[in-house]
Amino acid sequence: MASSKPNFDHIMVWLLVGAFTILRVCSAHNHNHSLTDNKYPSTSLSVDISRGRQIPPIFFGIFFEEINHAGAGGLWAELISNRGFEAGGRHIPSMISPWGAIGDEEAISIVTELSSCFKNNPVALRMDIHCDQTTCPPGGVGIYNPGYWGMNIEEGNGYKVVFHIKSTGPLDSVMSLVSEDGTQVLAFQRVTADAAKVKDWTKLEITLQARASYKNARFQFTTTQKGTIWLDQVSVMPNNTYKGHGFRTDLMEMLLNLKPRFLRFPGGCYVEGRLLSNAFRWKETVGPWEERPGHFGDVWNYWSDDGLGYLEYLQLAEDLGAEPVWVVNNGIGLQDQVDTHLIGPFVQEMLDSVEFAIGSPNSTWGSLRAKLGHPTPFNLRHIAFGNEGCDLKSYTGNYLKFYKALKKNYPNIKVISNCDATQKPLDHPADLYDFHRYTNDTDMLGLTHLFGKIRRDDPHAPKAFVSEYAVIYPQDKMKNGSFGGALAEAAFLLSLEQNSDVVEMVSYAPLFVNLNDRTVWNC
Repeated sequence: MASSKPNFDHIMVWLLVGAFTILRVCSAHNHNHSLTDNKYPSTSLSVDISRGRQIPPIFFGIFFEEINHAGAGGLWAELISNRGFEAGGRHIPSMISPWGAIGDEEAISIVTELSSCFKNNPVALRMDIHCDQTTCPPGGVGIYNPGYWGMNIEEGNGYKVVFHIKSTGPLDSVMSLVSEDGTQVLAFQRVTADAAKVKDWTKLEITLQARASYKNARFQFTTTQKGTIWLDQVSVMPNNTYKGHGFRTDLMEMLLNLKPRFLRFPGGCYVEGRLLSNAFRWKETVGPWEERPGHFGDVWNYWSDDGLGYLEYLQLAEDLGAEPVWVVNNGIGLQDQVDTHLIGPFVQEMLDSVEFAIGSPNSTWGSLRAKLGHPTPFNLRHIAFGNEGCDLKSYTGNYLKFYKALKKNYPNIKVISNCDATQKPLDHPADLYDFHRYTNDTDMLGLTHLFGKIRRDDPHAPKAFVSEYAVIYPQDKMKNGSFGGALAEAAFLLSLEQNSDVVEMVSYAPLFVNLNDRTVWNC
């Protein structure tokens, strides 16, 4: 992705070189000149570059959505999947996948209980160990977690392990990182404690130092101590995350190389949920990670522990040197919605989120941000109300409630409408309107003329935010990622640059996809 202030003379030079080359080749072909004939007809091309326009400084950006494990199992460096055993729901017995048992049923029994010390995360894991040092199998019994399709462990790196534990007796266990079959030990540490220390829930921390590399490792907890042990909220994070903020350094470097001017987050449909009960709720994603209840993303069908929450997204934008573009839930899911006369609590949630991001450290929510380690306000200047909901019954009414409340309290924040104004003017106030298009390469090429046709007689008309676009073939996945698709996307982007007087911001979608999870959104 280019800088937001390109050298137009440089661009025009290369366009002229390309055009001139094509003209000469075509001319030579039409006149049937041989390769040894130097008598080419003269060709000239004149271009007036004085009529160019400056591309907006925030023009190029990126859009991050928790889709195809872009965050959990991707950019967010947490290695444990389902770290609080909550993914199976707040009922017992509960599914604890991808956790698994080490040892047979005669040696160990595993069950979930509503015995956690965390109010928002009531499920905990109970292990009844039936064997002892003389009868347990070599290496002991316990549980393991393969993370997200295996953990990439790197030699020499440290891995911070945080866990909560209690026991009916003294603790004598081993925490380790091992190969997927458990035969190769990459890092380990013996963990012991007196019975008095672990008779109630206790938080323990250790660091595992990797002495070898392995791309498909797993974490495991083993013991030969007979008795009962409870575990909850287990985390394994590499020590070398970007600036210590929890993001994978290698993926962050890729994002930094894009030089994005804004970051739109956290979706997308992920914001809405198929049902509002499964929508992204920002207040449940801030504060200590052990207290975050997590939620099931029912649009993309996987559990999120919400370690990557609202504060982390704002921090991500800051680390990238980009402006955050916050997409709030406006009381509309894919299959349900809140009537406008009942939308007040959702509006207040939005206002609280803004105060959290930019409020004074002395304000209610700004003080929480400061307490969590970021006293300086973030640079939040754009908010979108919902995602792709313009045609739904409650959208316009809800939007106006959100708009009036935000502008009353924060008049300088720009508002982005979900409604597309390329075909007809909006019937409500907005600073920008959101344009999404996923289509085939032929249609994408046709869109190169779209924004050139936009009326320009109203200087106060909202500008376009093309926040999601891509060539995609849902029914013929072999066509995805083709040269033709890339060419069509590039042509469309060039047309957006050419019409940057009516297009203010652009981002491609999706940003990341985990290669192990391309079933829902294959691109």
